[in-house]
Parts: sequence; structure tokens; C-alpha cells
Amino acid sequence: MKTITTEEISAAVEKLCINANYYLNYDIANSLESGLVIEESDTGKEVLKQLLENAIIAKEENMAICQDTGMAVIFIDIGQEVSIVNGNLTDAINEGVRNGYQKGYLRKSVVSDPLIRQNTGDNTPAVIHYNITDGDKLKIIVAPKGFGSENMSSLKMLKPSDGLDGVKKFILDTVSNAGPNPCPPIVVGVGIGGTMEKAAILAKKALLRPINEFNPLLHIKELEEEMLSSINKLGIGPAGLGGKVTALGLNIEIFPTHIAGLPVAVNINCHATRHAEIIL
Repeated sequence: MKTITTEEISAAVEKLCINANYYLNYDIANSLESGLVIEESDTGKEVLKQLLENAIIAKEENMAICQDTGMAVIFIDIGQEVSIVNGNLTDAINEGVRNGYQKGYLRKSVVSDPLIRQNTGDNTPAVIHYNITDGDKLKIIVAPKGFGSENMSSLKMLKPSDGLDGVKKFILDTVSNAGPNPCPPIVVGVGIGGTMEKAAILAKKALLRPINEFNPLLHIKELEEEMLSSINKLGIGPAGLGGKVTALGLNIEIFPTHIAGLPVAVNINCHATRHAEIIL
């Protein structure tokens, strides 16, 4: 049995909140550079250059990539042979978020009640997804989610008879309707299967996979490639100003579902697609 203290967890979450907001992941940076080669619009090229320059400034100056530093979405994989001591795991995670957003000078964007709208002042509580695994490791992924892109996400309970064509149409319609609002170029996470809430979580988790890595299932890999191509033919382009580079990547995750259902969720992210992880 491995023992991990709540203090270790809080410190790790604190650091991840800052790193995720300060540093653009390599797969995204590489994709932006590749986009400069294929983008035909001069305006689009300029937008991509500015995004790359912005990332460099953020890294060098230790500041946030974007002013919307998001609501902290956290995925926890906890091994069955891990023992958490010195307090409550959820409290420790929220303490890490609280400290990270304070010390990193990150914007606090969370309101305590969705209707009363009073800011909590420290960007807590985080949205936490727990998963029990084998072994004695604790994996923490912090994925700050800005709401310019989150608001453009969507879920639909398709009928099995809608089939693959229905799935494709829903993905394209969601991105098309989003237009410039999620700050393209975007990254698209798609969840197919499970139940209503499972599809949404799958779509969110899909955004954690590097955009240069495809789903291992051949038919899903082919669907990822097809949908990315179709989205980039919409002409929305960087910043929504027209062009070929509307999306940098599209990842799909699937799960078994009921004989009467075909849930599909599309979770859109801006180009930054921030996430950072650690294994304790």
C-alpha cells in the first residue's frame, strides 16, 4: 500500500493549474506551425502567427496564455493500492486549485450558484472526475476549460436509426453553428455511446489525447480523419475570419451503449486545449 498525503496532492494540483495555463502543449504548437504551411488566407496566417507569438510570450513572461483561465476540470486515476492520508482527497484538490489560481495570478471565474451568480473568489470548486484503477499510482490531470468554447459544445440523444450519418451531421452542425465563438482554430472532442452523462465525459476526455494520436480502433480513426477534413472545409478559419485551418484536431472516444440509444457529445476547445498531468 502506497501512502500519499493530501499536502502532496494539493501542491501537485497547484503546480498543474499554473503550468496548464502558462504553457502551450507541444502537439498544439506543432499543429499551429503546420497550419501556417497549409493556410491560404493571409489573414488566417497572421492569426496563427499571433497565437504562436502569444504562446512564446506567455512562457517567457510566466503569464496565462488567455485571460479566461477556465473552470478547473480535473481527472483523477487512483490506484486501489493507494492510501490518502492527512485529510479528504476532494478538499485537497480544491485547496490546490485555490492556491494555484491565487499564486499564478489566474482569473477566478467560478460562481457559487448558477442563478445567483456570486463569484467564489478562488475558482473553486473544481469539477472532479474520479476513476479507480489497479496499482499504487495516483494520476492527476488538470484541464482548465474556458467557456467561450464550452458554451459552444452540445449533446444529442440520437436514435440508432440515425446511424453514422447522423453522428457526422451532428458533429458538423455543432462546429458550424459555433462559428467564430470558440476562438478557432479549435480542437474537437467527441464522445459516442454510454448514457447522456457518459457521452459528455467521453468528449471531455477525448480532448486530453494529443491531437497527433488517433484512436486505436481503425473505424474510429477513419472517422476522426474524415470529420477533421470536413470541418476544415467549412471555411470558418482562424479567428473565424475565413480560411482552411478551422480545427487543429478531432479526437473521438466511444463506449458501449443501450440497444435503443446513440448518445453523441461534442466538446469544443479553443486552440490552447490546456491540460497538464502528473503521476504520484
